[in-house]
Amino acid sequence: MTQGENAVAEPYGEAAERHPAEAVAGQAAAVPAGETPGAVAGAEPSADDGHGAVDLADLELEGEIAADYVEGLLDVADLDGDIDMDVEGDRALVSVVGATLDELVGPRGEVLEALQELTRLAVHRQTGARTRIMLDVGGYRQRRRAELTEAGQAAAAEVRRTGVAKKLAAMNPFERKVVHDAVAAAGLQSESEGEEPDRRVVVRPASPDQPAG
Repeated sequence: MTQGENAVAEPYGEAAERHPAEAVAGQAAAVPAGETPGAVAGAEPSADDGHGAVDLADLELEGEIAADYVEGLLDVADLDGDIDMDVEGDRALVSVVGATLDELVGPRGEVLEALQELTRLAVHRQTGARTRIMLDVGGYRQRRRAELTEAGQAAAAEVRRTGVAKKLAAMNPFERKVVHDAVAAAGLQSESEGEEPDRRVVVRPASPDQPAG
């Protein structure tokens, strides 16, 4: 058993007797809000969020620790799936592939976000460093990124045409970041307003003083 697997196996004694999805999702839901040091799961990174240059070897180590941890989750919950590791920009990416694992994604990716929080906490406990590692299951984030990019582009086109700011539906941090990027690429401005879980992206025209429609 790897170090990562040992870290996850012990707390799952009773949880493993439940439905696999309940066993994993229940552990994810048990993480107190804000326990993960540093960035919130899927948080929208900024240029001045305190992250310096990240060494490739450090990112690869984060990926290995996270992969062991996620593999332990799958084993305990008796779920099948292969683990892929990669480095995307300045963060490690761990993906569970090769199986339909909708129960690990949940409505609007809520279970996936919680599992990512758990994974970041596991990495931090072994490295002592902040981590922005990204967890994906069954290609959900890739598909959602494409959908949100299209939605951001459509909102930007509407705002450019009408000159009226547009407030979008509530989104999690990962989703908002994708929309912000799409709007910026279209040459418009956007910002997030409100409190979680109802925080939303507002797309604005050239003048930021327009009311949101």
